[in-house]
Amino acid sequence: MGELNRENDRLSVDLLGIRLDNPVIPASGTFGYGAEFAELYDINILGTFSFKGTTLHERYGNPLPRIAECTAGMINAVGLQNPGVSHVIAHELPAMKRYFHKPVMANVSGFSVEEYVKTCSLLDREEQVGWIELNISCPNVHGGGMSFGTDPAAASEVVRAVKESVRKPLIVKLTPNVTDIVSIAKAVEDAGADGISLINTLLGMRIDLKTRRPVIKNIMGGFSGPAVFPVALRMVWQVSHAVGIPVIGMGGISSAGDVLEMMMAGAAAVEIGSANLTDPFACKKIIEALPGVMDRYGIRTLRELSGK
Repeated sequence: MGELNRENDRLSVDLLGIRLDNPVIPASGTFGYGAEFAELYDINILGTFSFKGTTLHERYGNPLPRIAECTAGMINAVGLQNPGVSHVIAHELPAMKRYFHKPVMANVSGFSVEEYVKTCSLLDREEQVGWIELNISCPNVHGGGMSFGTDPAAASEVVRAVKESVRKPLIVKLTPNVTDIVSIAKAVEDAGADGISLINTLLGMRIDLKTRRPVIKNIMGGFSGPAVFPVALRMVWQVSHAVGIPVIGMGGISSAGDVLEMMMAGAAAVEIGSANLTDPFACKKIIEALPGVMDRYGIRTLRELSGK
């Protein structure tokens, strides 16, 4: 038991005042509410997870087809399909108590400042919610999401309004589909964000050569997977060196080595997305591989790297 505790201590990090057993967090939209994964392994080995993006009202999402394969990645345009915040609070969170016993990250999207505020304030009251991840970066919906995250003034407005309505730590998820990521990051920090997560997906598309039409009904969608990792790493480096609040790095992470790179770039923790869709055991394997990779590079604890 002592050896196990020492191993756990090697991997532990702090995320805005809450201790994580390790920095590995499945990203919103790739892990649902955890129930399906909990049938495969004990998901309490995770640092935490960010549950399915939640809006004020139920959403069916975008029309089919929503997925397109790419070299070293995928494009999705699911469009924030979710049952709405009232259903999540009444059904998903109570069910989650049975299989996940740590604070969870609540990912929230909206189509107006008022919607963001209402949804966040409702989830802020829930005991299971440890952090609120404000998604102002979704490229797959019209009239909301990324429209807030591409303009510093709009980003500031929604972050300031939400921050005034919640007590839990507020993490703002940023889009890479901008010319100057640092200006957006500084704007949300100045507006009261406690942390930043990035990157969300890059905007991409595919064309079906047979039909000569876009593969995805929405035409464009979010490109993710190992191919975006260098872009994500660069942006995490830029933002973490420009702001004074913790950064969660994500984008194409698929190995323990990727996790260490992200933390060396300045990330306090990481989120893993598309890898969960190709291998449901991806996060488990990465957590188990971390100590060996740390040994290889002479890293005693992740706290040596976290946020550095």
